[in-house]
Amino acid sequence: MYQRILVPLDGSKRAETILPYVEDMALVRNSAILFLQVIEPGATMVTPYDMVPYYDADLAQQWVEEAKQYLGAVSNAFREKGLDVQVLVEQGPVVRTILDVAEREDADLIAMASHGRSGLARVFYGSVAAGILHQADRPLLLVRACNKEK
Repeated sequence: MYQRILVPLDGSKRAETILPYVEDMALVRNSAILFLQVIEPGATMVTPYDMVPYYDADLAQQWVEEAKQYLGAVSNAFREKGLDVQVLVEQGPVVRTILDVAEREDADLIAMASHGRSGLARVFYGSVAAGILHQADRPLLLVRACNKEK
């Protein structure tokens, strides 16, 4: 049970509140951990000349490299404890990509922190955790992050 744990992270301290739970579970169950960061390709720029949106491939590649560095730093502490860790950086819509990676990588569990938004904030900003909760076909561990970081 829970041999492969998928941990989506977005680079925030809030998202990282799941890490102690994942570490404890992985140590007890000798689980592999798949750290994932999803970069949405909807990043477009508008040129000052023609006001036409375009895709900036160099900027997208920079974001991929930054995500790899971030996940590499996060994963080092887990590797030092003898855990099997894999780092994945994907591009696409966040919820769909997390679900697709969970299936492709045969993850037994998706573990993530919820930013804890409710009401209108959730409507305006959306909720990755809610999207995963409503669509996941496998167990989900959600930890509500405190709202100290703005």
